[in-house]
Amino acid sequence: MFVKAALALVLLASWVQLALGAPTALLAGLEKRDVFVPPVLYPHAGTVWTKGQRHNVTWDTSSAPVNITNKVGTILLRKGDLATPLVLASGFDILLGRIEVTVPWVIPDSDYSVVLFGDSGNFSPEFTINGPAVF
Repeated sequence: MFVKAALALVLLASWVQLALGAPTALLAGLEKRDVFVPPVLYPHAGTVWTKGQRHNVTWDTSSAPVNITNKVGTILLRKGDLATPLVLASGFDILLGRIEVTVPWVIPDSDYSVVLFGDSGNFSPEFTINGPAVF
């Protein structure tokens, strides 16, 4: 009986040691990664885009960390406080610092912004899109 209890205790201690050491072993091979939130430089407040034109959306990459969580960028159009389903660009390297987009055919207004996604979302200041009101 004593042998069974001792064996059970040894097995339990081994299991606990393995369980506590496993996360450390799994994490040992991972690099530390940082979130990168580059500020959008263009478009800026006062910018006016016209439907159908092409423009470079630009952002500051000077403070990019070495290990970025997600380097794949996406740019969406936002109107006021609402996200739109309009993807202006996607699948680009967030470290490029710029990407050319075509201004979509939307209702002319002065409360548009672009949202730059990679690690996180960063908004441009609001700007204007003008052009004919018809689609």
